Amino acid sequence: MVGAFFLIRNSKNAGSEDETVKEIPVEQRPIVSLIPSGDGHWLKLKIEQIKVEGAVSLDYELLYTLPDGRVQGVPGTVKIEGDVIRDLLLGSESSGKFRYDEGVESGSMTVRFRNLKGKLIGRLSTKFRMQTGTKELSSEDGTFKYTLDSIPKGVYFVTMMPFNEPNPSTVVIYQNGYAIFASDGKPHSGK
Repeated sequence: MVGAFFLIRNSKNAGSEDETVKEIPVEQRPIVSLIPSGDGHWLKLKIEQIKVEGAVSLDYELLYTLPDGRVQGVPGTVKIEGDVIRDLLLGSESSGKFRYDEGVESGSMTVRFRNLKGKLIGRLSTKFRMQTGTKELSSEDGTFKYTLDSIPKGVYFVTMMPFNEPNPSTVVIYQNGYAIFASDGKPHSGK
């Protein structure tokens, strides 16, 4: 697993670029998943079924908030050659030694698609919520809720909008545009 930690202050004019980009049509949107590790220290980023017309590369930016209010981030750039899978560390690594950020509960994932000349041609952004030790799972803004039948021990869950319908075998539930991903990869019944 490879990870990096960066404090993001201002990504190369991303804000001004984002204001002028066209919306990506629904049929071209990929499936974006954040799957937590069993210890809650990593998020596996999966970007599948990338069909954004003209896109040859993408930038991803994971931002998350620590309990003390500081915002940390993990950025990256990838040439599109099929599905993108990356392990994103919630913390830092130096000389093979890891420091993990504890208490991460929420954040956002932004994906920017670029053409051959590096021009921004599309952007998707979603918020996520990571939870463990509870039956009551919900989206970051509280508009989506799902109640598990029991509290699974040692399982982390991420609730987010994945932009397109994920494979049913990869999620706890997909409903009203929201998906819940579990660190153990198993289905968890609830309502």
